[in-house]
Amino acid sequence: MPLALVEIAIHMGVVAALACLAAYATRSDLRAGWLIAALLLMLLRDALVLRGYGLVPDFFPDSAWNWTGKLLATAGLLAVAALPRFGFRRCGVTLRQAPGSGTAWIVFALFVAVLFGLAFHLGDGREGIDTILFQWSMPGIEEELFYRGVLLLALNEALDTGAKRRFAGIGFGGLLATVAFGLGHALFYRADGLSFDPMAFAMTAGPALLLVWFRQRTGSLLLPVLAHNVANGAFTLF
Repeated sequence: MPLALVEIAIHMGVVAALACLAAYATRSDLRAGWLIAALLLMLLRDALVLRGYGLVPDFFPDSAWNWTGKLLATAGLLAVAALPRFGFRRCGVTLRQAPGSGTAWIVFALFVAVLFGLAFHLGDGREGIDTILFQWSMPGIEEELFYRGVLLLALNEALDTGAKRRFAGIGFGGLLATVAFGLGHALFYRADGLSFDPMAFAMTAGPALLLVWFRQRTGSLLLPVLAHNVANGAFTLF
């Protein structure tokens, strides 16, 4: 079995265990069908990003970045979002902004100003065009479509505990999607065993909460995608 399959199985197990714990602790109903759907989405997305675990050839062999996997995953996730039980609008695949989105856009503007300020003062040189194009496009599009799109919807449906158990509009589904995002950047299974980087988890899961808030506040993936790509791309320019 490929090591990547073991790794994603561990991620799925952590998310499933936390979902069950959240439902038990809050005495809420856990919609098992939606939780299973969320876990299967994690597996599907992993397989697509990793090009079918190596079965699909790399169509951009001269690039240092995973264009093929990200494009495959984006296409697959859009297909999921088009399903009747999901829907583009419910997954945030819309440019329409919900009423009261102005606060989120102000926070986004401050976020961009801080990032570009840090990049200008701390950057160590402009990157090549391949890196700039990739970092300003694929991570934000594919990862937001997954973590703040289809996965968030499935987990929100699995753990619909009502508005009273939400903080700043973020429920347990949003927290679990954030945990899954952090695990994808911090918990790895390799030939030498399991490793976890708590700093990497904090540095990714922490900002991911802001992205969930953008998504919930605006009803759209537009702001999360823009913020994600700015976070990834600002330092490639300086």
